[in-house]
Amino acid sequence: MPAKDIYHDTVKNALIKDGWKITDDPLKLTIGSRSLYVDLGAEKLIAAQKDNQKIAVEIKSFLSPSPINDLEGALGQYILYQNILQSTDTERILYLAIREEVYNDLFSEPIGQLLLNNQQIKLITFNPDKQELVGWIS
Repeated sequence: MPAKDIYHDTVKNALIKDGWKITDDPLKLTIGSRSLYVDLGAEKLIAAQKDNQKIAVEIKSFLSPSPINDLEGALGQYILYQNILQSTDTERILYLAIREEVYNDLFSEPIGQLLLNNQQIKLITFNPDKQELVGWIS
């Protein structure tokens, strides 16, 4: 199993604070003979729909000297997981969890806006100090 991101417990606690039930830590994806692991699986009862919303959350710290290298790695992993989920667990929506600071810096630039405008990625932003979710960007 892969090593946990340094913000793993922070995001997990923030999701719980927001009313999510952690169902998988990590969430195992299997395709053929290969197994991969998304950091978290969670679900939440949506009262208006009387149904559970299911998500998968991949957590990325973006702490290297090159945020573009971090973005390339995160995006590749996100696309791979998203494709597997589309064929194995169509009810689950994949999100990339990043610090609010990373969102404000990288995703305010044209490269980040391009990914968001083309709906290439769904984000959860969080405040690591408060261990709280800040935003859901689809």
